Amino acid sequence: MMRRIARAPWELLKRTFGWLVLFEARNKLLLAPSALRLRRFEDTETARLAAVLVRPPAARVATVIATHRRPEALRAAVRSALGQTVTDQVVIVVDDGAGLPGLPADPRLFAVSLARNTATAGVVRNVGIRLTRSRYVAFLDDDNLWEPDHLEQALAALEPAGGPDAVYTALRRVLPDGTERDVLSVPFDRRRAAHEAFLDTNAFVARRNRSLYFSRLRRTPEVLPREDWELVRRYARRHEVRHLPRPTVRYLVNPDSFYTAWDGPAPTG
Repeated sequence: MMRRIARAPWELLKRTFGWLVLFEARNKLLLAPSALRLRRFEDTETARLAAVLVRPPAARVATVIATHRRPEALRAAVRSALGQTVTDQVVIVVDDGAGLPGLPADPRLFAVSLARNTATAGVVRNVGIRLTRSRYVAFLDDDNLWEPDHLEQALAALEPAGGPDAVYTALRRVLPDGTERDVLSVPFDRRRAAHEAFLDTNAFVARRNRSLYFSRLRRTPEVLPREDWELVRRYARRHEVRHLPRPTVRYLVNPDSFYTAWDGPAPTG
């Protein structure tokens, strides 16, 4: 009884603001010092790599692929991105300090490696965003794949007058043996997103603007919410986000490595 009474204020806060919002506020407080250091590193690396590239990769869409020590999966992801029906795009691979494997020869493909490992997906992706010039930005992890019309479907919704600022498609979640687990398809609701994480940036294509950057907080697998959630919730504060129910992403659910379990229960701590 006493335990329930002591927990009552916390439960009220979770119902009022959403447990994800509260946990993110705690993350920002506890992880702020490392985030400042990572922001400085991101700035330094963006300047260094921009000089290496000489000219910013530019196209209608820039696809950012963050990678770390997954050479075969990365090559498959790159082929998936380059194989899109939308050809006016550039693909930038940003390696988190492990070194790059051999990649396909394609004038639309650019690959860079950070000077050291950050173990922070947000920083790796931010470097890719900042090195490119495009109207739209898409994201693909090195162990996932797109259907050939992923970008086509997204741009068909984004480009007409009155269209949203960002869209996310449905994900087909697959097991390591290639069998389908399920399809994740949830309409966007920012209030619901305070209590539930239901989308992933592998499915997210957004108009480039000042809100399009990832958190620099170093999130281990135990730190919730994920940087995907933080980006989309913040982006949606001032920009319209819309769901497209067509599954265009093959998302690997691999028990041997980290993946997002959107349907997991909320923490009780």
